[in-house]
Amino acid sequence: MALKESNMLPLGTTAPDFTLPDTVSGDLVHAHDVIQGRISVIMFICNHCPYVIHVNPEITRLAKTYQEKGVVFLAISSNDVVNYPQDGPDLMAELARQEGYTFPYLYDESQEVARAYDAACTPDFYVFDRDMTLAYRGRLDASRPQNDQPLTGADLRAALDALLAGQPVTDRQYPSAGCNIKWKA
Repeated sequence: MALKESNMLPLGTTAPDFTLPDTVSGDLVHAHDVIQGRISVIMFICNHCPYVIHVNPEITRLAKTYQEKGVVFLAISSNDVVNYPQDGPDLMAELARQEGYTFPYLYDESQEVARAYDAACTPDFYVFDRDMTLAYRGRLDASRPQNDQPLTGADLRAALDALLAGQPVTDRQYPSAGCNIKWKA
């Protein structure tokens, strides 16, 4: 597995809008309608990446905790499903149910949303404040498959806690790392 780091979209960027299908409910999700006026986490993940598989338990725990505080979570898979069929919509829905996702798992077939967010890897996390301004981007925490760091979600939790408290998020942010997004040829 080749390690790819996130591109680190500039802080202060307005959340790019999109409309994508939720693979679980079948509904179309209009991003700005869902996140406007709310703190939100938009994450690029996929089914097969070992880095995502490693963090899935913490993503699920973290989402449940912070959704109770009004934070919106949206997960997106943008991988090329022709060459990576395990990341297709039907299997995305199955994984979302298995993992107990409490948030939409959206399919970006055109890969336009990944490009708009300058997403590079899975997982890749983006946190927007109530004004839809990027306040945090990067890693969940320092844990990676086969390292000795505990899976805590510390970096993402600190960003969310700061925003919920009306405080600025630290500028000291580290890129996420994982598998590269599988771009179409």
